[in-house]
Amino acid sequence: MASATLMSREQPPVKPTVAVENTSGGSRNADMEITYNANTGNDMGISTMGFRASKYNPSEWHDSNYSKYYQSFVDRDSAERIRHESKRTANETEATTNKTQAEVTKKLGERIQDINFWKFELEREIQDVISETDLLLAQKKRLENGLRATEIPLHIATDNLNCRQRRMNVDLVQDAVELSLLKEVEIINNVQDLLKRTIAQSDKQIKLNREAKQNLEMDWSDKKEALEIDTKSGALRNHHTDKQFHSGAAKFEEIQSTPESWAQFTHDNIVRGEHERMASIQLRQLIDNILEDTSRDMREQCDTVDVNFQKRLEEMEDSKTKMEENLHKVCDEIAQMEKNIDMLRKAIRDKENPMKVSQTRLDNRTYRPGVELCRDPVQYKLVGEVNEICQSIDALTEQLNNAENSRKDLQDNRMTLEKEIQCKKNSIFIDRDKCVTVRTRYPTTLKLQGYQ
Repeated sequence: MASATLMSREQPPVKPTVAVENTSGGSRNADMEITYNANTGNDMGISTMGFRASKYNPSEWHDSNYSKYYQSFVDRDSAERIRHESKRTANETEATTNKTQAEVTKKLGERIQDINFWKFELEREIQDVISETDLLLAQKKRLENGLRATEIPLHIATDNLNCRQRRMNVDLVQDAVELSLLKEVEIINNVQDLLKRTIAQSDKQIKLNREAKQNLEMDWSDKKEALEIDTKSGALRNHHTDKQFHSGAAKFEEIQSTPESWAQFTHDNIVRGEHERMASIQLRQLIDNILEDTSRDMREQCDTVDVNFQKRLEEMEDSKTKMEENLHKVCDEIAQMEKNIDMLRKAIRDKENPMKVSQTRLDNRTYRPGVELCRDPVQYKLVGEVNEICQSIDALTEQLNNAENSRKDLQDNRMTLEKEIQCKKNSIFIDRDKCVTVRTRYPTTLKLQGYQ
């Protein structure tokens, strides 16, 4: 007898026992089949032959009924088992599904936290890179301002050199001022080359900063989009209406990253951003040092040039003063020499009358008659007087010539001194009025450092 199944208390049906009695003229064969052997009369349309082919005996009838009962019991038992198993399976799958869904929701929450963490790190690094790029742009602006500011000193120095080329004669000398001006031009040219190279380096670093920022922003944008998707997915519940079947969604894409590679990708972007930011900070410090050093070098050389200009002006003023003093003395001497020449000419003219007297006396005495034409002492004295006067005239003429030559030398010297004084005045005018005055426009240290 079968036992009850599951929660059912129903027992399986009992097979009935059937007693067969032979109350008629029939006989039972070995198979418990009853065969009717009595007289049935004429053929009345009732089949008597082959009785077994169309009718069952009671035992078979009971067996057939029992089999139907039992089969019904078995099917109901199986159905009940299936119902209970289905309910158990449904409960188990619902619990498993709810547990798995809760775990997935929890994992989505953890994933959202991870994304938020890296998103925050990206935002921080992006802001740091933006701030650093702005600072570097400001430093680049200082470099450009400093480069523009060097144009004025270069123009001043070259203008000073060109103006000093208009010095004349011996004043066109390669003095300390010119050497310092040439050194100033060299320094300014070197500063301009250095600033241009630094500006190019700044442009390159700014480009690298912006590339790093772009990579960080693209990663941040992907994180933001993924965060929105995961947040939406994490908030999705069974009772929500914005859900549907997506066949083929449960698969792994070949291009999908692993959590390690995902985190490493963002980490590498942040590290690159930090690297470019550190390089930018170092470049800004270098720019500060360059602008400070170049402005100091230019100002020191400017001060050196100014000092040399002042020394040179003092030298030329002193030289001009001495030449003016000598010119004054020469002019006084020329005046004295003019008086001396006038005196000598007068002295020579004063000898004319005594010469005429002596020569007239001698001429008159040549007319003495006969023996009166005597070479007496008077004759000797008159001849000696004429010779003496001639000698005096010769001496005075010689002195006159010497005086005129000396006057000419003095006049030449005066002309030379006047020319030299004019040269000195021209040189002083060039250095003081054309050069030193222009150098007052030299940029300040703040301007050379790009702050203005």
